[in-house]
Order: sequence, then C-alpha cells, then structure tokens
Amino acid sequence: MKIYTKTGDTGFTSLFGGARISKDDIRIEAYGTVDELNAFVGSLYDACPDDGTKQILFAIQNKLFNIGSVLACDPTSDFKLDGVGPEDIAMVEQSIDAMEATLAPLKNFILPSGHPLISAAHVCRTVCRRAERRVVSLQKSAPVDDHHITVYLNRLSDYFFVLARYLATLMKVEEIKWQS
Repeated sequence: MKIYTKTGDTGFTSLFGGARISKDDIRIEAYGTVDELNAFVGSLYDACPDDGTKQILFAIQNKLFNIGSVLACDPTSDFKLDGVGPEDIAMVEQSIDAMEATLAPLKNFILPSGHPLISAAHVCRTVCRRAERRVVSLQKSAPVDDHHITVYLNRLSDYFFVLARYLATLMKVEEIKWQS
C-alpha cells in the first residue's frame, strides 16, 4: 500500500465515516493541533530521564490519539470511537498533585527555559492550549462527540506546566524568574 493516495490533492480530506471536508476546516485544525501536540509529547518522552513520567507521557500520547480520532469522525455518521473520560482527567489531576507535593510553592512567574527538557514541556503546554482553543472553536460550529475533551486538554496544559517545574527540580535546574 502506498502512503500517498492523491485524494487530498484538491484541498479536501475525508473524515472517519466518509464525509469530505476542506483541509482548512476548523475540525481539521483541531485534530491536526492534537496530532502536533502528540508529536511534541513524543519528543518530550524520548528525552525524559524519569521512568514514572515516561509511563504517564505514554498514556497521554494514547489518549491524545483517541482525542484526534474522535475529532476526525464525521459527526453525522454512526462511526463512534472512544475518546477520554472522567478517569483520564482524574489520572492527569493525580499526576499534577503528586508532582506539586514535591515542589516549592510558586512565588514568581517563570520563563519557559533553563534546560531543553523544561522548554520541551512548555512547548507541550502551549500547543496543548492551542489544541484546546481549536476544540472550543469547533464546538461552536459543529458537534463534538466527547464533552470530556476540552476538560482533558485544559487539565493537560496544567500538567505540562507542573511537569516543567518538576523536571527542573529533578535535574536541579534553577527556575528562571520573569523580570518585568
């Protein structure tokens, strides 16, 4: 099987369920941004020295793939996929709580820098925020089959912020404070 199909050469692509839509449709933008986030999480995973964190990042990557699949479904078709649920949101929250328990209280704004791994976590945070904005935009114009997606993405961006701080602590890297 060839990787190229030529079916998208005219600027349209197919959703799961068969509908064809423009490649600049907000639905494509939403699941494309989730895909972009997943690629950045993979890069963070590959560089991460902590096995426990890698397990969580692996689980997150799988959930992001689920989210992308749900967003790529034709909302008018009977084709349905599992997305994320309350248990997935709880897992992210528990991970945040566990990391925060080891961190000094945040008293300043911090810059997304200090070490390539810390910066990578912040890139994941910002792309996650953009994915969330794209899903919210999509929800204004078309049904999204899984209402937990925006909650999960919102929580996930918080996870990446705390992860950046946690990694700084693990690697004994001083957080760089913002100087106005």
